[in-house]
Amino acid sequence: MDRGRLFWYDRAVPDDPDRLEKIRAAFRLGRYEVSRHATARMLRRGIRTDEIEEAITRAEVIEEYPDDKYGPSILLRGFTRGGRPLHVQIAYARMRIITAYEPDPREWLDWRTRRIEHGE
Repeated sequence: MDRGRLFWYDRAVPDDPDRLEKIRAAFRLGRYEVSRHATARMLRRGIRTDEIEEAITRAEVIEEYPDDKYGPSILLRGFTRGGRPLHVQIAYARMRIITAYEPDPREWLDWRTRRIEHGE
């Protein structure tokens, strides 16, 4: 990524109604970073970057973390072309993947809603 220049999609902010589309555009163009943490997790979990790019094209925001230590971030839920559900946390001011994982059905209802700690 060209760090010396801000692209239009790098300016996604929490209250930006076009934030998700800006994220999708950045991923379509390959204008994103993958943190070391995310790289290690993706390798261990067998998640490829092309799967993340596929999931982002159809993703929805399921959680927001405006005060995250990485800067404002969101958790997206998307599916690969093969139907694999993925959660991808993105610090969107930098278009940086913080982590990615396949949600555990014991922890998530419909891959989008967290289960209550002691039951549903």
